Amino acid sequence: MHRALLEWYAAHARDLPWRRTKDPYLIWLSEIILQQTRVEQGLPYYQRFVQRFPDVEALASAPDSEVMKLWEGLGYYRRAENMLRAAREIKEKYKGRFPSTFDELIKLPGIGPYTAAAVASFAFDEPVAVTDGNVMRVLSRLIGKAFPVDHAPGIKQWRAQAQNFLNRQAPALHNQAVMELGALVCTPQNPSCDKCPLAAWCTARRENRTGELPLRKGKKKPGIRPMHYLISVRNGQVALRQRRGQDIWRRLYEFPLWEGREKGSRRTGKKLKEIFGLKEMPLFLGHTVHLLTHRKLELYFWYTPEEIPDFPYIPLSQMHELSLPVPLRRAWEELNT
Repeated sequence: MHRALLEWYAAHARDLPWRRTKDPYLIWLSEIILQQTRVEQGLPYYQRFVQRFPDVEALASAPDSEVMKLWEGLGYYRRAENMLRAAREIKEKYKGRFPSTFDELIKLPGIGPYTAAAVASFAFDEPVAVTDGNVMRVLSRLIGKAFPVDHAPGIKQWRAQAQNFLNRQAPALHNQAVMELGALVCTPQNPSCDKCPLAAWCTARRENRTGELPLRKGKKKPGIRPMHYLISVRNGQVALRQRRGQDIWRRLYEFPLWEGREKGSRRTGKKLKEIFGLKEMPLFLGHTVHLLTHRKLELYFWYTPEEIPDFPYIPLSQMHELSLPVPLRRAWEELNT
């Protein structure tokens, strides 16, 4: 199986820049960017980050605002915060040299078992298996086991199975090959079993269970969160402030916000007028939905030419320099077209 898998990978692997290096910084950077992000979306970001921050020292020395701006559009912004924290810890604690073992890597901010295994095996050939969604799907179908892939005890089981299946003579190539097989052949829907190098050993194919595996316990329906944003432009400036705390979009900039259950109604307009101390009712611009992993954001946008008392304003010329959540940036651009 190992030989068939590696032969297939040699013939069919996608040519991706982080696969052409043993530099742990570049491998780590790609893994952080590709968390919750498709390769085709993450690749341009990876290239921009490498160009601007070619090594961990450069990233560690960068201003937070510059990193967050470069990250804009990738979502899950805590990844960027943890990436900066990890880079600075590597610079200070490890003198700029990347930790070389799974046990050291997993102690860094933002690095879990998957990322630690990826960097340890890809950069340093440590015989530790990676376990992402692709790997769990391939193994679940291959051995016919039904440990849930979206449940902590099930994931723990799959880490053990992945370690048992690992080719210890070539851990980096093996890990890449299993992930690539899941991405290109053993896909969630309609897998291409006729193209699979492991088809002869696959339990799910033999028992006609590819549609049943891997097993999922099922996700909860995301909660709905209404958010009303008031865009205020006056004298060449726009009302904008940075989000704080532990909530979504931390450190990104946003327009004045009121979170209420009302929708784009006249009653909501009156409420915004009262809350923000306006003289006239704001104009309703429109509504959009933005999906997060565990939440559905219902975003309502309003406009006023009035100045909002006691709220910070920035010059319009600086808008392009600041990081805004994608739906807020889109609303702003639509307003100005």
